[in-house]
Amino acid sequence: MIPISEISAIAIYVAILFVIGFWSYKGHKTADDFIIGDRSLNFWLTALAAHASDMSSWLFMGFPAIIFVGGVFNAWFAIGLTFFMFLNWLLVAPRIRIQTEEYNSLTFSSFFESHFHDTSGLIRIFTAVMSFVFYTIYISAGIVGLGLLIETLFNIPYHLGITIGIFVIIPYLFIGGYTTLAWLDLFQGLFLMIVIVAVPLFVLPQVGGLSGVSKALDTYHVSKSLLPNLKLETFWNIFLSLCGWGVGYFGQPHIITKFMGIRKVTDMRKSMAVGMSWQAITMCFATLIGLIAIAYYQGSLDNPELAFVLMVKKTFSPMIMAFILCAVLAATISTMDSQILVLASSLTEDFYKRIFRKAASQKELLWISRAFVLAVTVISFSIAFFKISTIYSLVFYAWSGLGSSFGPLLLFSLYSKKANKYGAWAGILVGGFTSLIWPLVNQTVSPLIPGFLLGSLAIYLGSVLMRDKFHIHEKT
Repeated sequence: MIPISEISAIAIYVAILFVIGFWSYKGHKTADDFIIGDRSLNFWLTALAAHASDMSSWLFMGFPAIIFVGGVFNAWFAIGLTFFMFLNWLLVAPRIRIQTEEYNSLTFSSFFESHFHDTSGLIRIFTAVMSFVFYTIYISAGIVGLGLLIETLFNIPYHLGITIGIFVIIPYLFIGGYTTLAWLDLFQGLFLMIVIVAVPLFVLPQVGGLSGVSKALDTYHVSKSLLPNLKLETFWNIFLSLCGWGVGYFGQPHIITKFMGIRKVTDMRKSMAVGMSWQAITMCFATLIGLIAIAYYQGSLDNPELAFVLMVKKTFSPMIMAFILCAVLAATISTMDSQILVLASSLTEDFYKRIFRKAASQKELLWISRAFVLAVTVISFSIAFFKISTIYSLVFYAWSGLGSSFGPLLLFSLYSKKANKYGAWAGILVGGFTSLIWPLVNQTVSPLIPGFLLGSLAIYLGSVLMRDKFHIHEKT
């Protein structure tokens, strides 16, 4: 029997989401409104939308699990993510906002196509294909997180849990668009930050404070230092931890598109300050959760990804527990809604409009975007149904694929005048396919590193080797 208090807490939370959704909703008359919000977001909305859409259930489940397993040393992952997100704000955000408005681009692919003068449509197609492959995997990771949360919270079957989760997400995503999701991300970002700070501070005294955590790390032989020794292998592992995740920020459309929607480019620095503060706080306390869990569970837990969820379930009353675990729901929804919207927008603009209905009206494109929202969700649900891997592994694989496919090309687009469409084609395909097959070749090095490097090399060589042909086409 599911306690009424738990149902009530989640119902209140979901009701708050719908109230915010309807309050922020404005009739979307065009695909531009639905996809990019008519570039009207203030700096607070932009900051929390970018960062909340970045952190999925991975923040509460996947990341604390790797801290639980590897201790303080694995905090290098958080340091790398924070550093490269800072570079993303500094190097990418202002330029992508300015240039996408100049080209009147709503998606990654339309920006690349306009920037490289690609009339063949191949950039759009390659971008849409890579987005589809990796985003369906990424979204499925969020659905897995929802299923595990609902299964643990209510003791109901996993498959019923993911079905319930989908019915929570789809309605307001279908109704709303870019601006509605930004307001929801603002609320959910603030809510999950409060939870991720409050819970470890509340539980910490129960394990003997920081000294208790330190003793547990010693007892169970888990790393207590960011730099345990000066061996070459240690520095290599630090490099892999920093870059194996962080470099991927340059190629995540669901994050980059948030930069494109800010109202004033001059507000970008203020938005960066808000967003980076949020990320630094949440990553620090997610690390603390993983460390506390080592002491709390005495170094042993069947599924470390459930450390936070089970900790909350054992510590708080049912209703408070349900409210707190809504933060995991918030993190998952914030990421999934942005990813589904980005992928549906790409399929609408790059496949439907480009190939099938070039003369489609704005109203038609709006409804097609919504249809793709449903289609993408169904496909991702099908992947999540079989639960083939952990949340961490699914997110890591998808993140690496997106970063390798689009990260090098975005940087070349913004900072190089020598890159051309031939290099762009090569970069998307080589980066994406390298990341796709790399786990079959090597399990120790992140697929993002070879994918990003080879993708960059492919852009450079493709542009250089085909430069003469490019100039001939330009003249004709």
